[in-house]
Amino acid sequence: MTFSVHHYALELDYKPHSARLSGRAVLQASCASPLSSFSLSFGSLRISKVLVNGRPARYGHAGGVLNVRAAVRGSFSVEVRYSGTPTPISTPEWGDLGWDELTDGSIVASQPIGAPSWFPCLDHPSSKASYHLEVTTPSPYTVVCNGVLVDGKVSGSTTKWTYSMAAPMATYLATVQIGQYVEALPGVWAPARLKRLVAHDFGRQNQMVELFSSLFGPYPFARYAVVVTDDALDVPVEAQGLSTFGANHVDGRRGSERLVAHELAHQWFGNSVGVAEWEHIWLNEGFACYSEWLWSEASGGRSADACATGARDLLRRLPQDVVIGRPDRADWFDDRVYKRGALTLHALRREMGDDSFFALLREWCARHRHGVVTTEDFLALAGHRDLLTRWLFKPELPPR
Repeated sequence: MTFSVHHYALELDYKPHSARLSGRAVLQASCASPLSSFSLSFGSLRISKVLVNGRPARYGHAGGVLNVRAAVRGSFSVEVRYSGTPTPISTPEWGDLGWDELTDGSIVASQPIGAPSWFPCLDHPSSKASYHLEVTTPSPYTVVCNGVLVDGKVSGSTTKWTYSMAAPMATYLATVQIGQYVEALPGVWAPARLKRLVAHDFGRQNQMVELFSSLFGPYPFARYAVVVTDDALDVPVEAQGLSTFGANHVDGRRGSERLVAHELAHQWFGNSVGVAEWEHIWLNEGFACYSEWLWSEASGGRSADACATGARDLLRRLPQDVVIGRPDRADWFDDRVYKRGALTLHALRREMGDDSFFALLREWCARHRHGVVTTEDFLALAGHRDLLTRWLFKPELPPR
C-alpha cells in the first residue's frame, strides 16, 4: 500500500423507512513518498464532493474504486460526501456483504470485503485505524456501533449517536447496528419481545470474559456489546468490541452458547490480534473455535478433548483437500478451517502441557495486541514446527 489511513471520522444520517443514507467521511492519512493520486475502495453510493486537505479535488468513481487525483505528501486529509441507498457488495463465495436492511432497521456485516458498501476506505485486513462514528436516526431507533458511547443527543424527532473506537480497527470490523432495541442486560441489546430469552441465553457472558481473560490476557478493548436482531441471521456477525446475533440464535435454553463464546473470543483473536492477509484466517477462526471448547470444558460441558474427538470424526468424513495454513479464497470461511484450526491448537496443547500452552496464548495476545500477524509469526513464537506443519500445511488429517 502506497499510503496509510490512521483515523476515520464518519458522520451518517440514516432514515430506516426509506433506507436512505447520507454520509460525510473524513480520513486522516499519510504517505512515505509524494503521490500524485491515490485510490480508496467505495461501493455504489453517489459522491457529491471530495476534498483533500480542505480543497476540492478531481476524482473518478467506478467499479467500486474511488480514484482521487491530488498531489499529497506526508500527512493529509481526505473528505468524501455521499448519499444514496446502501447496496451490499455481492460476492460469489460469501453472498452479500456490508450494509443491509433488516425488516425494521439495518445491519452491517462486512467480513471480509463489505466495508466499502457504506464508507470509503483502505479496505485491507492489515490496515487498522481509530474511528469516530456519528449516526443520526429517528429517535425510536437505537444505534450500536464499535467503541464507547460518547453522546446520544436528541434533537426534535431524531437522535445523534456518537461512538469512539480508540483502539486500531480493521475496516471489515467497523459496524453500525440500527433497530428498535431495549437493553436486555448491560451492553446487550435486543427487541423487547426477546428481552427475557436474551437475558437468559447471554447470562453467562461475563463468566466467559473472566475465563478468557485468565487464559488469554486482559480483555483488549474498553467495552463489549451484543446486539440481537429481530430477524434471523445465517451466522453471528463479528465486529470489534461488538457481536451481532439473529433472533434464531436465542431459544431460552442457551442452545447457541458456543457461538456466544466464539464471537467473544474474536475480541482477542481476530480483532486485537488481526491477520496481515486473509490466507492466515485460521489464526482468527481456529482460535475462536477452540475457545468454544475451552468454555464447554470450564462450564461443565464436554471437555476440550471430547470436543476435539467429535470434530476429528467429522473431518474424517469430509474431503481432506484444504490446507488451512494458506487456504484458497473460496475456503477462507470453510468449516474445515475452523475445526482443523481448533484441532491444531488442541494437538499443540497436548504436546506442550497446559501451563506452557496457555502461557503461549497470553504471550501471543500481549506481543501482538492491536497489531497484525501471520502464520509464520505464530510458528516462530510457538516452536514445535514439525507438529504444526503437519496440521497447517498438509491436507491429510494427521494421526491423533
